[in-house]
Amino acid sequence: MKKPNSSMQLTRAADYGIRVMVDLAKLPVHERAMLPALAEATGAPESFLSKVLQALARARLISSRRGPSGGFAISPRGRKASMREVIEAIDGPICLNVCLISGISCARKVWCPAHPVWMDAQQAMLNVLSKALIAELAAPVPAPPAGGSDRGNFTLIAPRR
Repeated sequence: MKKPNSSMQLTRAADYGIRVMVDLAKLPVHERAMLPALAEATGAPESFLSKVLQALARARLISSRRGPSGGFAISPRGRKASMREVIEAIDGPICLNVCLISGISCARKVWCPAHPVWMDAQQAMLNVLSKALIAELAAPVPAPPAGGSDRGNFTLIAPRR
């Protein structure tokens, strides 16, 4: 099992993992993409992205095939995956603080005033990441109305003096 990520920042690998999963989910079922095209689409260096793709393949979120008809394809499991599953496939379990790592007991958690806050914050973050599904992120975004502005319809109100 991978070491839990106790950093408060998403790793570059996890960020690229999300990008590549969304990119692959936009392809028609059974279509494959080659590494150079994925690297260009995600803005990731090929050598680094290949390691991310290996982690995603180990988690069975994608499949890879060598040769002229090879490349990478998202698996049915990968299409249904959440952002949390993708991040954890690359970085391991997500933990905001070491005291929240499963199997590690913190002597302070019984009386620490911050512990319940860490627990609530972590649960909220995990809930958000679990609800964000790759298939939904890859869904086409509706275009703005023809002839309309992409700035929305807002009414500016001058402040009172």
